[in-house]
Amino acid sequence: MIDRPETDSLGDVELLRLPPLGLDADSILSDSIHYHRRMLGRRTFRTHEHFLYQALVHATRDRLTERWIESRTDLARGQGKRACYLSLEFLMGRLLRNALLNLGITDEASEALDRLGVKLEDVHEQEHDAGLGNGGLGRLAACFLDSCATLGLPVTGYGIRYRFGMFHQRLENGYQVEEPDSWLREGYPWEIERIERRQTIKFGGKVKRFKDSMGRVHIDWIDTHDVLAIPYDIPIPGYRNDVVNTLRLWSAAATDEFDLEEFNAGSYGDAVAAKNEAENITMVLYPNAETENGRELRLRQQYFLASASLQDIIADWARQNGNDFDQFADKYCFQLNDTHPAIAVPELMRLLMDEHGFGWDKAWQVTTSTMAYTNHTLLPEALETWPVAMFETLLPRVLEIIYEINVRFLAEVSRHWPGDLEILKRMSLIQETPEKKIRMAYLAIVGSYSVNGVAALHSKLLQQGLFRDFAELWPTKFNNKTNGVTQRRWLAACNPGLADLISGRIGEDWVTDLEQLEKLVPLADDSDFQQEWRTVKQDNKTRLAANIESKTGYPVDPEMMFDVQVKRIHEYKRQLLNVLHTIHLYDRIVRGDGDDLPPRVIIIGGKAAPGYDMAKAHIKLINNIAEVINTDPAMRGRLQLLFYPDYNVSAMELICPAADLSEQISTAGKEASGTGNMKFMMNGAVTIGTLDGANVEILEAVGDENFFLFGLTVEEIPAVRETYDPQSIIDNDRDFRRVMRLLDNGHFNHFEPGIFDSVIAAVRDPQDPWMTAADFRGFVDAQDAVGRAYQDTSSWTRMSILNSARSGRFSTDRTMRDYNRDIWHLEKLNAGDS
Repeated sequence: MIDRPETDSLGDVELLRLPPLGLDADSILSDSIHYHRRMLGRRTFRTHEHFLYQALVHATRDRLTERWIESRTDLARGQGKRACYLSLEFLMGRLLRNALLNLGITDEASEALDRLGVKLEDVHEQEHDAGLGNGGLGRLAACFLDSCATLGLPVTGYGIRYRFGMFHQRLENGYQVEEPDSWLREGYPWEIERIERRQTIKFGGKVKRFKDSMGRVHIDWIDTHDVLAIPYDIPIPGYRNDVVNTLRLWSAAATDEFDLEEFNAGSYGDAVAAKNEAENITMVLYPNAETENGRELRLRQQYFLASASLQDIIADWARQNGNDFDQFADKYCFQLNDTHPAIAVPELMRLLMDEHGFGWDKAWQVTTSTMAYTNHTLLPEALETWPVAMFETLLPRVLEIIYEINVRFLAEVSRHWPGDLEILKRMSLIQETPEKKIRMAYLAIVGSYSVNGVAALHSKLLQQGLFRDFAELWPTKFNNKTNGVTQRRWLAACNPGLADLISGRIGEDWVTDLEQLEKLVPLADDSDFQQEWRTVKQDNKTRLAANIESKTGYPVDPEMMFDVQVKRIHEYKRQLLNVLHTIHLYDRIVRGDGDDLPPRVIIIGGKAAPGYDMAKAHIKLINNIAEVINTDPAMRGRLQLLFYPDYNVSAMELICPAADLSEQISTAGKEASGTGNMKFMMNGAVTIGTLDGANVEILEAVGDENFFLFGLTVEEIPAVRETYDPQSIIDNDRDFRRVMRLLDNGHFNHFEPGIFDSVIAAVRDPQDPWMTAADFRGFVDAQDAVGRAYQDTSSWTRMSILNSARSGRFSTDRTMRDYNRDIWHLEKLNAGDS
């Protein structure tokens, strides 16, 4: 029976209440058939078609929506505090597998499809990755949302609904070729358009001041070119707790579809010009920043995200509280994921002052009580700056506010360091030379009540290096929140064989309390458990091998060691060092010196930014070396090198369960944290790495005997750099000389002379910031130790088990508890306690 509508505590008339949907196989099958036939208009089932996937998603989303509505209602009724996570990237990947897992209906969905003669795994393959991010930053944001929902924390993600996500990578003669990622081409059944929540975003125009009858000054931002921000909501379910949070993605649209007068006059292009210009804002993730137009579009994206999100939140507040913002900071906080949304600081000031009539002091108090900033980089060149001239054109009113923030901030600096002009210059939000630019990281620090790094070493280096002056001025503002990953996706869902093995021995509590994996420690020496562990790993390697062969055409022997480095291609991540070691192994085998080497397949994957020529050269080098090694009969069964094409979230879900060795070899002091290192560790891979980022804490967790450490430390690098002479290092290392001779002689580019000259020169460059040559010998020696350890099957399995067992601290559940304890102070939703 359907109940009559009621009025809720907020005065809104609720819709008719419906009976809850069943979670059994019969109900899921019935609803899936309903959508397949009545919404999608399909008569027959074919496993290779997208329609059955869409039908199952709609059936699943219905069940999430029931809980979604209740979660929002609980929050509204409880009037509790909520956090808003602003991020230009959300690398969500596929959602169906995790939605079924978190609802607890994976088996039921599988049974329902079995009755149709369809395998659930085949349906999963029909889902496109939502690649709305570039790498760790965006994937971390996705993990955060999963953990917040699982912990029952009311956190809403705010991002951009890019029409084209992270590009697809195709290899042509070994070179990366970028192709559009049209992830929305078949629709996206997870999202719900919320047109009634649209916001208007201003660009351009000019600032006008006038006085009212009371003599008060008012400011208008007028003659602007406006764009609509349309929200699309995606449900984010917690793990079997009936909590569903929201990811709200903004899409840009014109205020008018087209100019009818222009159209009727025959100017068809002009008629839709405004529409096209508006929609370009959310057209593509990471426009090429090498061009002026690309940089301008990037700034538009950042302001679009910040303004739409803040207007959305303030509209909710004003609906219930009018213009009374006294308690606003008690109810909202905004977490800025890196510098991309830092423009939210002056935008909130603008909204409070210009739209709601606040004076500066009151607006600043609200702003600095609600903003919190997470930094994700130690590379000074990665700290965003924007030309003042660009702000003057695009965001004149926001620029005025930034200048005022800077004036008041520098007055505070001057009081702390009287007469110190140098520190005023260093700390100013405006870089004066060689071009006037706004330092967005500094803006975020000044406007936030909390600033955190993402690993213990990273946070320490931020306070001692990049942000030293700010940390001295405000020591209590800085803190560390070591990153993590969600074990629901990165173990329970992607590695069901290992998940079942673990649960069979220690129970299932680890899915929401990863510290429970410590119970595996006593099993590390159990020979029967070791054998079961190896069987799962071998199955995962066989699965990945089949996938690699289908993508590359190269057969892979699952009996070989899987040595894996998959991540964004960047010089600081040092895929080049990995390649130099690969050449060394190749050279040893060719010379007849490789009899004691274990069979090894080296898997490298990742994408280079379209404008990053050196990273693209590294991809070409990897593929050329792979061609030589993989076609040499002497290497067969002994050594392989493979570049995994079009690496993405779904690829990682196959790769990390299969990896034996995890390569985390960035130059010490360059990686903020890393999260791939945690995913591999969780799935039983052993790490070879430097003391960089979260590697420091991984080593601390597993112990020296279960980690292969090499390389200069952060403290050692400055002294070495003073007299750094890579050519001398090469000359005094026989193995290194042989490797460089092969590169110098064009052994891997016989028919393409000179194409790797820039890469070779970088290795020999005394100014090489990545210190590749300095760490070569340490890396080779550590890899020799890896080879010896891998040949002791029982000992290696023990190391593998202990790595997984001691990964508990690297769950985002722990990370989000830390954020909530120290920064957000949210109360759990009621449903989260069920």
